[in-house]
Amino acid sequence: MNSVQIPKDVRVVENWVGGRWVAGSGNESGIVSPYSGTRVGTVRASTAAEVDAAVKLAAQAAQGWGKTPVKERCSVLFRFREVLLRDLEKLAQTISLESGKTLAEAKAGLMKGVEVLEFALSLQNLDVGGRMEVSRGVFCEYRRESLGVVAGITPFNFPAMVPMWMMPIAIGVGNAFVWKPSDKTPMTSRGIAEAWREAGLPDGVLTVLQGGRETVEAVLDHPEIRAVGFVGSTPVARSVYERGTRAGKRVLALGGAKNPIILMPDADLEMASRGITDSFTGCAGQRCMAASLLILVGDAEAILDQIIEKSKAIQVGRDMGALISLESRDRLVAAISRAEKDGAQVRLDGRGVAAPQGYEGGHWLGPTILDRVKPCSQAACDELFGPVLSVVRVATLSEALQIEAELPYGNAASVFTSSGAVAERVAQEARAGMIGVNIGVPVPREPFSFGGFYDSKFGSGDITGSAGVEFWSEKKKITVKWAAASDKNWMN
Repeated sequence: MNSVQIPKDVRVVENWVGGRWVAGSGNESGIVSPYSGTRVGTVRASTAAEVDAAVKLAAQAAQGWGKTPVKERCSVLFRFREVLLRDLEKLAQTISLESGKTLAEAKAGLMKGVEVLEFALSLQNLDVGGRMEVSRGVFCEYRRESLGVVAGITPFNFPAMVPMWMMPIAIGVGNAFVWKPSDKTPMTSRGIAEAWREAGLPDGVLTVLQGGRETVEAVLDHPEIRAVGFVGSTPVARSVYERGTRAGKRVLALGGAKNPIILMPDADLEMASRGITDSFTGCAGQRCMAASLLILVGDAEAILDQIIEKSKAIQVGRDMGALISLESRDRLVAAISRAEKDGAQVRLDGRGVAAPQGYEGGHWLGPTILDRVKPCSQAACDELFGPVLSVVRVATLSEALQIEAELPYGNAASVFTSSGAVAERVAQEARAGMIGVNIGVPVPREPFSFGGFYDSKFGSGDITGSAGVEFWSEKKKITVKWAAASDKNWMN
């Protein structure tokens, strides 16, 4: 068992504004732990007036922070890293408590965030600008400048990792960062904010505003916020992008996914069965990189049988966490029943899974495998966002790639094969932004950036790596001449 600790007291989650914790005055909502189904916290939303006041304080802090030398900013980032690593166990407990992750998943997500932080630390050595004599006596250079106040709106499924995709780079290049966590998982934000405070981040450079839709809209509409990063479902990502860009902001909104894995008959039995099982069950399937569609090419029956056996061995509460809410579980149960009516064969049914001892009130669904799913059905095309794997059978790789091409999303796609030619063809023809070869969750490691295509992303660029640096900053170009040159060209 994970030993996720359910507290007896109900925690009150507040906003972090100007270096102090203050309660919002909007609607109050409860925070329910997916493990127990009980209320473990309360949070009050931030009103538009509170957003406005907080952003004005952030704008004041941004002036000084943006002028701070990059090496001094990076020293704060380095101390922030030390605090996070020291408090890893404590933070993981909070992440698991409110998101339903296993403790191992909570730690892994935070460590992926630390990886982005370590990339941001490299700015002091790598992002040194540039200066060149472009004509006799004429010099051009660029200087990286912050935008001022920027914002991040983050989802429930990764309460620490996704904010850490944004914060270190945005703050590292000199911005003040306004963070709107998910109203389902706001408690982690306190630990992250306290870590920044201990690291020496000046008051106002980080602001945390709790709330739901109205708070998000106030952030998107605020004239002093220059850029917004978002991660969530595709419909909300599209809405955030449209509203933010109408307000003149730079917006990068990452949406949902229906990530296909193409399974070839020549794939390695153990590597494929383990990679695919881990991909669709990890984080209880509640991640945009989960494999939810298995396109089985030809005779790969032995590998599918192994996936089913490995999935049967998974114990909820130990190997796989809980779903975020009862509503999510009900939605998934309905989707499984619909797939059955559409002709799918339920090879593994997680609907009747027994709750782990001590967590009987939690939101549990076991791994579920739907075989012989029709390519155009809901189970094959829609993002279900749970531990459900839909298996579509085809005869050829061309058919598999055609199915992949017809999906509206373009986040990730993988192939399991022993053929280099097949792998290269998938890498070239798949329409996804992140491709895996014998890897079920093809998340790039820094400095390679994270981001998909089509309905999985609205806006240009990626959220991490060098693309993230470009998103959260401006380049000022300067051209200088101090003396007249003897020769003549168009510049002098």
